[in-house]
Amino acid sequence: MASQRANFSLTTFTPSGKLVQIDYALNAVAAGKTSLGIKASNGVVIATEKRVPSVLVDETSVQKVQKLTDNIGLTYAGMGPDYRVLVRKARKAAQQYFMTYRDPMPVSQLVREVASTMQEFTQSGGVRPFGVSLLVAGYDDNGPQLFQVDPSGSYWAWKASAIGKHSVNAKTFLEKRYEEPELEDAIHIAILTLKEGFEGAMNENNIEIGIVGEDGKFRVLKPSELKDYLSEVE
Repeated sequence: MASQRANFSLTTFTPSGKLVQIDYALNAVAAGKTSLGIKASNGVVIATEKRVPSVLVDETSVQKVQKLTDNIGLTYAGMGPDYRVLVRKARKAAQQYFMTYRDPMPVSQLVREVASTMQEFTQSGGVRPFGVSLLVAGYDDNGPQLFQVDPSGSYWAWKASAIGKHSVNAKTFLEKRYEEPELEDAIHIAILTLKEGFEGAMNENNIEIGIVGEDGKFRVLKPSELKDYLSEVE
């Protein structure tokens, strides 16, 4: 009976030493659409599936890749509303840093701030863990960087990673293909990796890709650019 109660308690460990609500949050991530990131020698690419719930929804209103600062962007797998909250908190933290130091916030420091927020929600009463994992891409004085942040607040730097529904197959595909490519090649690899588990026909309206290069400017590729890249990998 006690173990059953623990399953619904956020701040109580189970006898085996788990916080089960974090496992449930990871299940929400695993049910989300696939997202992936690839660190190139001269930049970072993040890519994600973008599915709308109905053909009546204007797909331009759905944005899964977001810009945090001029040089940092991110995407997610899991619950969209939770992602929106974290994007707002991350932008606020980055702006506070800039207002204090008059310098852009380093990528690793912004990731640590977001991860700390997610960790707080695993040990506070009256809240639940965020049902998202994040892939954060940025370029600063330390070069290109790619981080993954999980609902527990854990975060790691990656050469390439994938999250969401088909993340296992995507990671296997990336392990075979990854050899620190150039940014252009990384975009092609990202599209090919998404295609591995993609349901239906892939086009410029149901995927999103964000890139940051040596110029330190993060941007989301336009549909016309996506169409060109898709034609190159076919």
